[in-house]
Amino acid sequence: MAWLDRGDGVKLAYDKREGAGPTLVFLPGYNSNRQGTKAVALDLWCEQFGRALLRLEYSGHGDSEGPLEGGTIGGWAEDAARVIQHAAPGPLVLVGSSMGGWIALLLARKFGARVAGIVLIAPAVNYSEDLLWGKLNPFQQRQVMEQGSARVMVGPTEFLVTREFIEDGRKNSLGKNGRIPIQAPIRLLHGQQDKAVPWRVSLRVAEAVASPDVRITLVKDGDHRLSRPEDLLLLLSFFGPDGL
Repeated sequence: MAWLDRGDGVKLAYDKREGAGPTLVFLPGYNSNRQGTKAVALDLWCEQFGRALLRLEYSGHGDSEGPLEGGTIGGWAEDAARVIQHAAPGPLVLVGSSMGGWIALLLARKFGARVAGIVLIAPAVNYSEDLLWGKLNPFQQRQVMEQGSARVMVGPTEFLVTREFIEDGRKNSLGKNGRIPIQAPIRLLHGQQDKAVPWRVSLRVAEAVASPDVRITLVKDGDHRLSRPEDLLLLLSFFGPDGL
């Protein structure tokens, strides 16, 4: 494990595996980390085939410092960008899981031609508005906007929803008002039994991106995690000599 000081005293944790490029960059989901099943499977694959890999954690996630609550999509994307600029010069393949899929698209827009490919696993693009804000009742929405925050239950999980998180999500919204200006090849993997992020989100992403090279793989019995052995084999099939 290595550390990058963000410049404000918060240290961001990451692991870098040296190898042939482009460097694969694994971007975890909300409250996940670089030691998840998919990240570890990708690390083992990179070790076997000599590919470079960067696994990172945003502030408040895993071993990285700072609070989880109060974070924002834009802030976490900036964390990821700092680690990438520090540890992974050159071409990139961005691999984003859930919220990490949204962050992957934000980074692809930032890094432009450096991005050789993108893999999105159940991408929670625009989830702060489409999947969270819309589930709050009018009282909770007023509480967030007028008082600054509210604790709400989303399924079995309690979230502290802040006004900053909602407003930042709107600022970083993708595809709402036109195409997403990304030209890199994109591969999407989504389970049709996903209860957290509906699989049709991947269809909307595929339609919105400017890239002509987009392929979607749907797993009819797959859930949000997509961490079964057969799911991992599908994920790894996107890489290699004939892949990204």
